[in-house]
Amino acid sequence: MQRSPLALPFPDLPAIAGVRIGTASVPYKPWTRDCVTLVELAADTAVAGVTTRSQCPSPEVELCRARLPGGRARGLIVNAGNSNAFTGAAGRAAAHAQAARVAEVLGCSADAVFSASTGVIGVPLPVDLALAGVDKAHARLGQADWLAATHAIGTTDTFPKAATTSAIVGGVRVKLVGIVKGSGMIAPDMATMLGFIFSDAVIAPALWQQMLNAAVAGSFNCITVDSDTSTSDTVLAFATGAAGHAELASMDSPGADALAAALADLCRQLAIAVVRDGEGAQKLITVTVTGAVDDGSARRVAMSIANSPLVKTAIAGGDANWGRVVMAVGKAGEPAERDSIAIRFGDTLVASAGAVVPGYDEAPVAAHLAGPEVRIAVDLGLGPGRAQVWTCDLTHGYISINADYRS
Repeated sequence: MQRSPLALPFPDLPAIAGVRIGTASVPYKPWTRDCVTLVELAADTAVAGVTTRSQCPSPEVELCRARLPGGRARGLIVNAGNSNAFTGAAGRAAAHAQAARVAEVLGCSADAVFSASTGVIGVPLPVDLALAGVDKAHARLGQADWLAATHAIGTTDTFPKAATTSAIVGGVRVKLVGIVKGSGMIAPDMATMLGFIFSDAVIAPALWQQMLNAAVAGSFNCITVDSDTSTSDTVLAFATGAAGHAELASMDSPGADALAAALADLCRQLAIAVVRDGEGAQKLITVTVTGAVDDGSARRVAMSIANSPLVKTAIAGGDANWGRVVMAVGKAGEPAERDSIAIRFGDTLVASAGAVVPGYDEAPVAAHLAGPEVRIAVDLGLGPGRAQVWTCDLTHGYISINADYRS
């Protein structure tokens, strides 16, 4: 797979105390790369998570949903190359058997093991390979670094995606590291394809969940590559408690606001990295909508623009066709008044008060569209609502990748 022209360098990531990683190769697909990731977590690690709202979720998603209310985790197992989704009783049995093997090798309760799988839908997870993957990865615990884990969770990704942030809590610097995979089937609804966040913060699970929900709302739920939501979308966040500060119990706890801001920043970095690796993407597009009746309306208008094949193909071709943006605003089903709308490409105002601006010069817009990062701004002129979302252009590369996906 050719590396995305929007790829970011892999960051220098710190170790997180209480986290050990092992990766292994099993032939879910005809490859030799590592595709099973096992993470051992310290006792009493707090866990929070969000999962797809798809009505056809994978057994791994259902397993996570059932165990998240417990709030504690000791292990995570991730399979790449087989999503195990829409696989009936056989898929459910395989997911639970693999999680049980993780509990066995880590010496913990099965309820403290979380799992995720990504790949082709409709193929049951082979139980023998899944169990062998656990055993091989367990034998290598502590030998894999963040880069190895990020490669191992990927499928059509063209570059490994990760980020780190930190916050001062109780005079202690708390670290956060996140890794994510995703390139296609990206229009998250509660999560992105697969994302895993690790911190040494000491925090009550309920507050950790509250922080993650807020962070996801402004990041993973604000990106789209192709308007398709996966059956396997999962984001899990783990806090090992190794930082040693006083436990954060509510947003009134000293340092809770700093940790929440760091988590939000981390999720935003990871989400935008997914868009940068959108299948066939050549341009990163930021869509900002202001002046909506409220923030929810602004987001829905922004996503209408970001998901429009006509807008995305125009950007791919460098065509300054702002009429397609008008179309996407109009079809969103949200309050909008034609004669109050203003549209910008980059720094150039192209339309205002229901018409093209007098003396409009397309040259600076065309120059902006020729770059790797494109900004579209729409002011609806109705109220205080604001939203920002990220997408990518739609090219022939997307068609080629997905037409040959199972080949």
